[in-house]
Amino acid sequence: MLFSDRPRSHYPNSPAHEVICQLRFPTILTINTVEPADFQEAIREDFPQYARRQDATPPKVSGLGGPNPRVEQQPPVTNYHFLSADGKWKLNLTKDFIALSTLRYTGWEEFARHLDKPLAAFIKLYKPAYFQRVGIRYINLFSRQKLGLEDVPWAELFAPAYTGALREPDIREDQVVNCSSDLLLKLDSSCQAKIHAGPGRIQNNAPGAQQDPEVKFIFDMDLSMNGQTPCTLAAAALETLHGHGTRVFEGAVTDRTRDAMSTL
Repeated sequence: MLFSDRPRSHYPNSPAHEVICQLRFPTILTINTVEPADFQEAIREDFPQYARRQDATPPKVSGLGGPNPRVEQQPPVTNYHFLSADGKWKLNLTKDFIALSTLRYTGWEEFARHLDKPLAAFIKLYKPAYFQRVGIRYINLFSRQKLGLEDVPWAELFAPAYTGALREPDIREDQVVNCSSDLLLKLDSSCQAKIHAGPGRIQNNAPGAQQDPEVKFIFDMDLSMNGQTPCTLAAAALETLHGHGTRVFEGAVTDRTRDAMSTL
């Protein structure tokens, strides 16, 4: 089954690598042209480090199918970065979205606490009309070495929907070059999940970085709610998405994986 109604668990040996929450809103041009000093002051206690970056945007193509198609370069987008003192929490603000991400996810409650103040300050200062897209992305990396499951095949650790050919008796894992699942699921009338799952190696693109040779199981969930979510319902929308994410995650792992995640 793709979904599980098991009670939510806090796993001491969590596979969460990065969690990102993004809320998109109708463009507010002043964010792109005026530095957010008042916003920084409201969040500076928790996010004292500041940087600004100009992000390139893809060109706009018009007139496709006609005799004279045009490619128009678009101006860069200003992306304001606010980081926690330890660098583990990052807040991004642009003219189109506000986002919080962390490489130290310990649970939804702590993540929500880190988001509460910045989101409230943003709504108070910029008064967005509504949120066009509310999203949470969970990037999970399962390491058999970390879980103490080096000799256990992936097919015993994850549901059939995500292991496919790896479950066939005449296939060995070391024979499979690529075996991934990509799903786009409707969760309810307004929510959907985009899921990528499968074994693979994680590449570090930093210059001269040492590469990790271990094959990990990647379980990447991007949950979203589209439409016009009132600002007053943003927190409720995030809770709804988190609830869906729990059902999808618990449906993906087997009891053997749960036992390993429950042990440090």
